Amino acid sequence: MSTRRMTVSQALIEFLGHQYTVDGDHRERTIAGTFGIFGHGNVAGIGQALKQFSVDEPTLMPFYQARNEQGMVHESVAFSRMTRRRSTFACAASVGPGASNMLTGAAVATTNRLPVLLLPSDTFATRVSDPVLQQLELPHDATISVNDAFKPLSRFFDRVVRPEQLYSAALGAMRVLTDPVETGAVTIALPEDVQAEAIDVPLEFLADREWHIRRPRPDAHLLREVARQIANAKRPMIVAGGGVIYSDATEALKTFVEATGIPVGMSQAGVGTLPWDHAQNMGAVGATGTSAANRLARKADLIIGIGTRYSDFTAASRTAFQNPDVKFININIASFDAFKHGSATPVVADARESIDELIVALSGFS
Repeated sequence: MSTRRMTVSQALIEFLGHQYTVDGDHRERTIAGTFGIFGHGNVAGIGQALKQFSVDEPTLMPFYQARNEQGMVHESVAFSRMTRRRSTFACAASVGPGASNMLTGAAVATTNRLPVLLLPSDTFATRVSDPVLQQLELPHDATISVNDAFKPLSRFFDRVVRPEQLYSAALGAMRVLTDPVETGAVTIALPEDVQAEAIDVPLEFLADREWHIRRPRPDAHLLREVARQIANAKRPMIVAGGGVIYSDATEALKTFVEATGIPVGMSQAGVGTLPWDHAQNMGAVGATGTSAANRLARKADLIIGIGTRYSDFTAASRTAFQNPDVKFININIASFDAFKHGSATPVVADARESIDELIVALSGFS
């Protein structure tokens, strides 16, 4: 097995620079670049690696100097949304307060199902220097650091306390970042001594790797049931969420609503799923919604949620849908969201695949 001698940080940065997300015919870098603020714990590791590659291979991992850790995570999350979750940024921060400043951004990313890679520095794995500057000292548990606060906020968390652990940590991080069901904040905590430790890295680990976006099709039996419910509904309404955009299903949705005549309300993340001047675009629904969308929602006997997690603003604390006989069809790639609302018919599938098949199943319905 061919290897190359390099530090853990150098290996991680080179690995990230060779990851690609593939969505159909589209291929782009999974990690577009790295935001960072350097201080105690990450200068000699991640900082050195980024500086070296900026000279030796400038296009491998572009670096952007941030001014606030929370802000750089929010920027990365916004970028992820604009690329339909196909690309994001890594965010590197120093030990202690630099790391903890990223917590709010991590929560935003995970709540909204948007990928971001967080690389907070951690205290010495060897504890040869204990305590270090800005270390969280707890008398009852010497293993806890500030970075443990990322655990409940991350869809994937790992702490690399030995160089050999980098391989499984990096691959696990990429798996979650590129999975439309599991994605959110991904955290790899990097102790400052391990960052600068040299290892023999297999060249296979550093090679180009592609991560394909999966598009599961809806269950055929459920799809027939959904088509039956839509055909029998008197006042159906679609609630389009961000999943319609992330699935690249906006054109499919437009075709579907024009064929069926069903009006569309949008979640905040779903704004833009239909052109603003489309006749069936009722605008946002819920606590911050339009009067037209909310009036339709109150009277609807069937809500067809597509790619929405029914956030509090969308559901208006579950007061938006007031028809006592209202039923829900929830089309979502994540079963956690598809099963929301007790009377829901859950369709755990990709939004675009589901809409395309519904167009065929409801041919002639209006």
